[in-house]
Amino acid sequence: MPGFEIFGKEEKEQVLEVLESGVLFRYEFAAQRKGVWKVLEFEKAFAAYTGAGFAQAVTSGTAALKVALAALGVGAGDEVITQGFTFVATWEAILDCGATPVFTEVDLTLNMDPNDLVKKITPKTKAIIAVHMLGAQARIVEIKAIADQHNIPVIEDTAQAAGGKLHGRHLGSFGACGTFSFDAVKTMTTGEGGMCITSDENLWRRMSEYQDHGHDHVPNPGGRGGEGRSFVGFNYRMMEIQGAIGLAQLAKLNGIVAAQQENKRFFQEAVSGLPGVSFREILDPKGDSATFLTFMLPDKESTTAVNQVLREQDAGAIRWSENSWHYYPGWEHLLAGKTPCHGGWPFSAHGKRRIIYDPQALPASAAIMERTLTYQVPILLPEGQKTKFVAALKKAAQI
Repeated sequence: MPGFEIFGKEEKEQVLEVLESGVLFRYEFAAQRKGVWKVLEFEKAFAAYTGAGFAQAVTSGTAALKVALAALGVGAGDEVITQGFTFVATWEAILDCGATPVFTEVDLTLNMDPNDLVKKITPKTKAIIAVHMLGAQARIVEIKAIADQHNIPVIEDTAQAAGGKLHGRHLGSFGACGTFSFDAVKTMTTGEGGMCITSDENLWRRMSEYQDHGHDHVPNPGGRGGEGRSFVGFNYRMMEIQGAIGLAQLAKLNGIVAAQQENKRFFQEAVSGLPGVSFREILDPKGDSATFLTFMLPDKESTTAVNQVLREQDAGAIRWSENSWHYYPGWEHLLAGKTPCHGGWPFSAHGKRRIIYDPQALPASAAIMERTLTYQVPILLPEGQKTKFVAALKKAAQI
């Protein structure tokens, strides 16, 4: 899965161009940089790759979510719906805007259940964040149709699904905005970094200005423009070295996805020998970024037993029901309202608790997750690793 597996001369050459220019800042210094504008070039290349009109590079996938929410005007008193199986960054960004995260069930895609989404919409709902979790497609067409009926913008959290498609269209390009992560373990990586894409020029300009302290980006992004500001912003600027690595990695992304798809077929064939196994629903196998293989066993007990054998063979799978980073009941800091703020913000305001979460609130998701196991799919898969994995699964199948 991680793009660092295939770091090579292409990344080095791109970075050296930046170092030779002596300019790490993405804006200004035109005379010194010798025509090197790596972040701008990366943005244009990523927009073209995904079929979006515009792309805005930022410092992380989390920052991308925050920038998108801010540009859409989400703030205190608003609600934003997302799913109960996602990385914590999805709802951290919502809380950081002052809004309230509302969580839906997931279905067998392990993504947002549109039927539960309908139940969670209220007059306070100001955005929906649909997550393409573990590299595969959410029911984004249905989600977008529901959102459109209520005039609610959709953000696609595509942090784990760069290069993924649904029936030929890139994930991240269906909603008002798509957000991506390029952190150290993502399909393509810049170490840290993220991207927002959109085909709405006004939304792009708001994102562009918000991520640079609200600077007026009339000519964007060479000189920042005038010194007037339409609104306050923050600093989520990507630096030139990250943009340089991003260009090299983007050029490899189709090859990365193809390699993962091939390796995922190996994993799926090997796992198929487990009694009673079924697989996560993939809406479009050809468009799957194939970063993970996820499978289900008949019940909680068999899942526990199989994974115990796999762990003993040093081939244990990820069990999301035991995970505290990606699954609603494991988010103890969210459920308990833990915060460093003396006044209790964002869970409390003016001495009153404003948000309370029930750990049992998503029973349908719990029934799926307790019998779900996942393997991360690498780009490179040595024969020795394959042999070890197959032997472990054969032993697990005998219990």
